[in-house]
Amino acid sequence: MSGSAQPCVRMPQHLVIDLTVRRTIVSLVTNLQDRLNDTFHALADPTRRAVLATLTSGPATVSDLAQPFDMALPTFLQHLKVLEECGLVRSKKVGRVRTCQLKPKPLADAEDWIGAQRTLWTKRLDQLDDYLRHLNTTETRK
Repeated sequence: MSGSAQPCVRMPQHLVIDLTVRRTIVSLVTNLQDRLNDTFHALADPTRRAVLATLTSGPATVSDLAQPFDMALPTFLQHLKVLEECGLVRSKKVGRVRTCQLKPKPLADAEDWIGAQRTLWTKRLDQLDDYLRHLNTTETRK
């Protein structure tokens, strides 16, 4: 063996698989967090929420969606772009008419996240309540 040769280090197979799975999980969690951030950003604006409310009745053209708002069409199109980029709206152009449709999956993901947070905080507050009751009981015994 020459002096420049590196010793062969054998890694257990399960370690390689485990690292791959962990990277995949981290990637999925990061992706979900990014999508949630985009969804909440889109929902933060009243114009975009109004557009989504309109689209709950069914697909609508960009012109129909823009009509109730007192803003220039390019400004309104920026709002639609935010909604499309986060996946809440999909648009389709046929000829000169662009029609938008609601895609509720990001809303369901946000609802799931909010539900998980509600469960977590309800549990924490219940634990705090139990602890405070215990302290109160201990104090009244003295």
